[in-house]
Amino acid sequence: MRYLPLFILICACLSNSAFGQQANPLKRELDSMYVLDQRNREWLTKMGNNQPLTDSLSAVYKTDRAKLASVLWAEQTKIDTTNLARAEAILKQHGYPGKRLVGTPTNQTIFYIIQHSNKIEKYLPMIKNAADLGELPFYQYAMMLDRSLMYGGKPQLYGTQASCRQLKKTKQSRCFVWPIANAKAVNERRKQAGFELTVEENANRLNAAYEPAITIDEVRQTYVFR
Repeated sequence: MRYLPLFILICACLSNSAFGQQANPLKRELDSMYVLDQRNREWLTKMGNNQPLTDSLSAVYKTDRAKLASVLWAEQTKIDTTNLARAEAILKQHGYPGKRLVGTPTNQTIFYIIQHSNKIEKYLPMIKNAADLGELPFYQYAMMLDRSLMYGGKPQLYGTQASCRQLKKTKQSRCFVWPIANAKAVNERRKQAGFELTVEENANRLNAAYEPAITIDEVRQTYVFR
């Protein structure tokens, strides 16, 4: 019985901690920003294989199916601009809002907003620091690093990024996994970074062709770059 007060105290602290996160206005704001960041992207991903969803969205947005994707992307662009402005203000005030401040999975919100922006280079060091401190999953830093390398025209390290481009010969569009440095070791790197899927499984998830030996030069010779 002498342990009961301590047990009650621990439970009370845990309960207060959980309540504190739920009552955290920054957490609530970030959760709302995450919904806005993901909603249209999820719809766009699912529309091709979901006729009822496409019809419903066409009715809601009062546009025909052929123009729906453009309408959704136009709306998403505006959302991304607003989200990014607020995210930068939050980063300036709080630093990266990680696991200790807002809990999980809310700690991933700012990552996604930056990942979908043109500010990756500016904030990549902050994302790395958050990952090194355990405030953000390391695999998310790996994703942003890969995107930074791809945007810079360099081979990625973890095979997370795919590009969709027009083939020079046929003019058809094709999605492919961006070239990977030392592709033979990529699955080991992915495992160490915390990814559950192999690069082959991830390519299948992205519906992208995977050629382990392809180089940046071969990509530039094969695909249209503007």
